[in-house]
Amino acid sequence: MPHITIQMYPGRDEETKKRLADAILETASKELNRGKEHFSVSVVDVPQDEWKAKVYDKVLSDKNTIIKPGYEM
Repeated sequence: MPHITIQMYPGRDEETKKRLADAILETASKELNRGKEHFSVSVVDVPQDEWKAKVYDKVLSDKNTIIKPGYEM
């Protein structure tokens, strides 16, 4: 079933990442009406100097991106 990937700048501790993953899992489980055991979540740290190439450009060109960034690079 669904795998959710969170990409963000490095700097947050593992506890913060776990809380974020748990909160997103909770919401996804409720919205899709599926048990939490059907989901997996990963958190990927992407250095700021790699963000544009690894994330931003791909997100803008991906037709499946539902919410595009509200910032420009």
